[in-house]
Amino acid sequence: MSIELETPDKLEYQFHPVTSGSLNFKIKAPNDAHVALTAGPEEADPMYEVFIGGWGNTKSVIRRDRTKPDKAEAETPDILSGDEFRGFWLRWNGGLIEVGKEGEAAPFLSWQDPEPAPVGHYGVCTGWGASGAWVLDGGHEVQTADKLEYQFRPVPVGALEVFVRTPSNAHIALTKGPQETEPMYEIILGGWENSASVIRYNREKPDKVREDTPGLLGSDDFRRFEVRWEHGLVSVRAGAGGGAPLIQWRDPAHIGVTHFGVRTAWGASGRWRLRTFDPRSNLPQAGAPGFSVPSAPPAGSTPTWVDARAGEVPPEAVPGGFDGEQLYVGRAQHEGALIPGKVVPSHGVCYVAWGGAEHGKEEYQVLCGCDVTWVPTAGGEIPSNALPSGETEDGEPLFTGRAQHEGTVTVGKVQASHNVCYIPYGGQELGYPDYEVLVPK
Repeated sequence: MSIELETPDKLEYQFHPVTSGSLNFKIKAPNDAHVALTAGPEEADPMYEVFIGGWGNTKSVIRRDRTKPDKAEAETPDILSGDEFRGFWLRWNGGLIEVGKEGEAAPFLSWQDPEPAPVGHYGVCTGWGASGAWVLDGGHEVQTADKLEYQFRPVPVGALEVFVRTPSNAHIALTKGPQETEPMYEIILGGWENSASVIRYNREKPDKVREDTPGLLGSDDFRRFEVRWEHGLVSVRAGAGGGAPLIQWRDPAHIGVTHFGVRTAWGASGRWRLRTFDPRSNLPQAGAPGFSVPSAPPAGSTPTWVDARAGEVPPEAVPGGFDGEQLYVGRAQHEGALIPGKVVPSHGVCYVAWGGAEHGKEEYQVLCGCDVTWVPTAGGEIPSNALPSGETEDGEPLFTGRAQHEGTVTVGKVQASHNVCYIPYGGQELGYPDYEVLVPK
């Protein structure tokens, strides 16, 4: 999905939740395009700020917690324009903040934070005499050589719009990380000299499904496809969409997909235009009995627990922490208890703490559709307006809490009678007497 918005000449951020560790955007402004990375939907420490084209469109910097000195800076004369859109990308992972120009792989700004801060939202604004127009998370365009090597990008939702121009062998990988993983799905369009298409699991034969598709791809024009994966149903539709899938296969187990990769080979190079979109906007029909997608109410409404599994993160999921990737607020059943915990998309589970150990649950619920704040407290104290998030096997209420541990911010359960917040980490259940409690706004 892409978001288009305008920011006035006012240093006031407009915030949106993040769904991955990167942001692609275009900005038309004469100077001072600012992007903030924060835990919640407001300016609050800790936070990262990226200033592009500051100081009269001469310099760009990375700043932490709104304080000087800047953590990184670069001379960038005329990097912005008030007459045309300029494209940029921003990535964050484990405290490494990188900023680059669209079409360039190397960043022009980067900084490694020795104490990584959680990122749950991003904000954009302009100021210092400049207003701006933004296109956020728009379509990607990449080129692939005649080389069996995927180019990977994060994907926040379960659908991908693909325009590809190549004579044959357009390959798409769906993985649990920014590299070839096991398990993984692999889609080969126009293989075997543009005569057949397949879905493959873990790069293994026999193919899970194969269809004859003569003349599917073309070297003179872009061909459009929709690739979807939700609840283990992997499907590809050709052309304008609608109708029966070109190829389709249901994985009885299914994996939590966090990245996609594209490549060409076997004598073919290709040009791709790629855009993620919300699959709820056009649900598959033919051949998909019982298919459904987790749904959530708009942000700011009543807190809702949405069923999910295998790494799925529904729209409007509430971010809760960070451990090399964004963690989300979840809960799962275990030994007769309903326990708040952390959803780790790349692991495909929600981890909960119980009985001194960390337990990964493939089926879980994710908190969605509300803005929250995290209230510091200690010793079993629970704010009066905290959200009850579960209960023990004996019926004692449990609340969602979080604590800092070994450079992470990890979501767990607060059990008032035990005077601590328990977090699941490294296979253990760890108790912290000082913690934060989730409170809906």
